[in-house]
Parts: sequence; C-alpha cells; structure tokens
Amino acid sequence: MMTFRRIVTMVTVAIHAPFAAAMTELARRMDWPLPHVFALVLSVIGIVLFTGRMPGAATDRQRASEASLWLVDVPYYVHWCACLFTLIPSIAATLIVPAMDVAAGRAPHLPMAFYLWTYVAGLVVCGYGILIRRRWFHVREIDVAIPGLDPSFEGFRVAHLSDLHIGSTTPKRWGLRWARAANGESPDIAVVTGDMVSSGTEFHDDIAEVMAELKAKDGVFVSMGNHDYFGEGEPLITRIRDRGVKVLRNEGVVLERGGKKLYLAAIDDTWTDRDDLPLALAARPDGAQVVLLAHDPERFRIAAKHDVALTLSGHTHGGQIAFPFLSRWISLSHLTHHFHQGLYRIGKSTLYVSPGLGTTGPPMRLGVAPIVAILRLRAA
Repeated sequence: MMTFRRIVTMVTVAIHAPFAAAMTELARRMDWPLPHVFALVLSVIGIVLFTGRMPGAATDRQRASEASLWLVDVPYYVHWCACLFTLIPSIAATLIVPAMDVAAGRAPHLPMAFYLWTYVAGLVVCGYGILIRRRWFHVREIDVAIPGLDPSFEGFRVAHLSDLHIGSTTPKRWGLRWARAANGESPDIAVVTGDMVSSGTEFHDDIAEVMAELKAKDGVFVSMGNHDYFGEGEPLITRIRDRGVKVLRNEGVVLERGGKKLYLAAIDDTWTDRDDLPLALAARPDGAQVVLLAHDPERFRIAAKHDVALTLSGHTHGGQIAFPFLSRWISLSHLTHHFHQGLYRIGKSTLYVSPGLGTTGPPMRLGVAPIVAILRLRAA
C-alpha cells in the first residue's frame, strides 16, 4: 500500500507541472502580479489536497454531511483528472513546439497557451465523466449461448451486477436504483460478483440494504471481491446473509426446472488466496451445467478446464476510462487484464466480464458505461 501511495503521489506531483504552466499563462493574461508565484501556490495546494485524501482510499468513511463532498472533493477530483488529462498532450507539445521553432530558425518557446486550453478542455471532459457519465447507467440484455443447455433452462434470465463500490462517492441511493432496475427485468436469479465495498467497514449496512433490495424468482446470490476485504469482510458477509441473501464462498447451489438441474457456484476472493475452485464445484450434480461467479476474470481459463459453462466476472470496470465507442479495445484495463469486458469464449466455456457500476480511484467514468446486465441463457 505504501508503494502504491508513493507512486500515485509522484504522479500527482508530475501532473501539476503542466497545471502550473497553465496557471502562469492565466495569471499573465489577467495581468495578475507574480504569475509564477500564483501558479506555484496553486500547484502546492493541489498536491497537498491530494495527500490529504490518500487515507480515505484505505478506509472509506461516512460523512456527517454531503456538503464537503460536493463543495470540496468533487471539484478537486475534476481538477486532478483534468491535470492527468493534460499531462501527455503537454509533454508532446513541450517536445514538438520548441523543436519546430529551432527548425524554422526561430527562438524556441514553450506553448503556454496550449497548456492553459488543454487544462480547460480537461475540466470539461473530466467534469462530464465525474458529474454525469458515472450516474448514467444502462440495462443491457445479452444472449449467451450454452452448448448442451437443457431446454428447461432455455431463456433463463440472470441479472448480473458487479463492482458497486458503495461508499462516500457512490451513495446507497445509487445502489438501490441499480437493484430496482434489475428487479424490473423479472430475472430468474440475481447475482453480484463482488467489490460491493470501496474500502473499510462503515458502509456495510448500506450495502446489505442494497443487496436486500434485489429480488429474483430463484434467489439472490453474491460472491466476494478483493475490495470487500479492504477492511473486515466477515461483518459484511454476516449483514448480507442476515437480509436473506446467499453469499457463496467456494460453494454452490442447485437450481431446478422440471427436474433438470443447473449448478450455480462461486469462488471467494483471489487476491487474498481465499479461492478454491475444486471445492466450489465439489457438489456439482452429474451432467449439470455450471454457472460460476468469479470476481476476477483471470480465473476463466482454469474454469474452462473444469467444464464451467458460463463464468460471470467483474473487477476490471472495463478500464473505467476508455476511448469512447472503442472501450472493448482501447481502455485502461488493457494494461493489466487479458479479459476486459463483454463476452469471451474458450472451447465450450463462455465468460462475461461486467464493466461494473461504481468506481474506484477518481470517481470518474469516461467511454465505459455502468451496466446492469440481463443475461439470457440460450441453447447453442
């Protein structure tokens, strides 16, 4: 955790360099005195405000009022993301513009106006991602072909939610909206594939209330994700189970239609080495197709080797920030994950990776819509 904090702090310092240049240009245009001092002071404030938010990433806490969120935190996150947005174009301009000056026989100069207007563009783009895009979710129906699916389960509907990250920047009321949207699709089962928490334990009651809001004919089932253990996971499990929701931890349940069986299983968190796929599949009835809840999609390959028909995962957020309309191919999740979002196949096994609903890190989505997925099982 300390290494991660150092890295992110170094990134924060780096992204405030072009911001300082932008503020210097702004001060000059406004004829304010000491423009470099003005820019330096603002940059230092930006860095200090970030370091003050780092403890909250480890332990998310309830707020006495939402005023501080909307008056301080949200504007700051828009600023931080805008600085990040500015970094790469600013580096490119810093290298290219002076080189072009030298090639043209002019005295080299820094593109101060470019820094300023790129930062302004970043405020617009990131303000949209934080204030609008992450609130605006879709309900998406997806047909999933299952080779050998018994006709009794043809059209079986699975409401799949993932990565809610209920906490200080993703309130319970959003989770209740997502749950009610899933309920409106009359699913046969509703499943949540982990990361209900951002961090800490203070939002466990809110999460349990959201889980209890989910309704489905054959029940609601939950698997655990890595963030669910960023604090104490056991109290969360207890609270959810007390609301009548089944938390599956390396175990499964049998679902029946007309005497035919479908086995729904789940593995526990992989990051803390709690997962045990053979144990989760131990009670599988002979000949029954398996639907597996596995928060981390990297377990798909081993699931396919165990003849799991359908694996449901999350974890990646689809990158959370991606190139609009091309998020399947160009997103941040491509840096760390083989399976990013959507459907994948290995042999007769299928994986669906949900882009999730909440956020981690900066509370922004861009190019990756939050999704409540309704998966309809079809015989291949």
